Amino acid sequence: MTMYIPSHFAEHDTDWIEGFVAHVGAGTLVTHGATQLHGNFLPLIYDAKTKTLRGHLARANLQTQDFDAAREALVIFQGANGYVSPSFYPSKAAHHRVVPTWNYEMVQMAGAISFKPDAVWLMQLLNNLTAMHEHGRALPWKPEDAPKEFIEGLLHNIIGVEITVNRIEAKRKLSENRDDADRWGTIAGVRDDGNHALADAMESRDL
Repeated sequence: MTMYIPSHFAEHDTDWIEGFVAHVGAGTLVTHGATQLHGNFLPLIYDAKTKTLRGHLARANLQTQDFDAAREALVIFQGANGYVSPSFYPSKAAHHRVVPTWNYEMVQMAGAISFKPDAVWLMQLLNNLTAMHEHGRALPWKPEDAPKEFIEGLLHNIIGVEITVNRIEAKRKLSENRDDADRWGTIAGVRDDGNHALADAMESRDL
């Protein structure tokens, strides 16, 4: 796994990376099959202490059957992103040496993948996933709110996924290569376009 990351777009802050992955909450899992790549989007939990990503897929999903355990799996977490028009840059009026681009935040994690059919493992995962995403709600839902036999039936249809992460790369391409006037012009421009998530991400970037 490699991602093209010029130095001014690189993010090495571990706390930011872990917070970003938790906030995004889901990623695209890419694995090697015998004759093709497989990619699926799924909710995931990252455990920084054990450096593992955990989630689940449908047992019927071909990705759980056609995979090469000897090759790394890749998980892509995509955050705020959007188009940047040259018209956002004050420098355009001065020299016109500007072109469109795309700003974004992304974390990639790679490592060995294994599948977990154990019902106890899966139940713990479901409890952890729902606790994370239901946190802060007035009436948080829990798996035990549903009939036991209903949940047990669903467990037969899914399989756990665990990736032992050995490489992490993070990129925040948020106009760090532009001067302050162009950066703030871009923030205002993408916000006017309605992309408040990207504008907020750019404002929060500590340069």
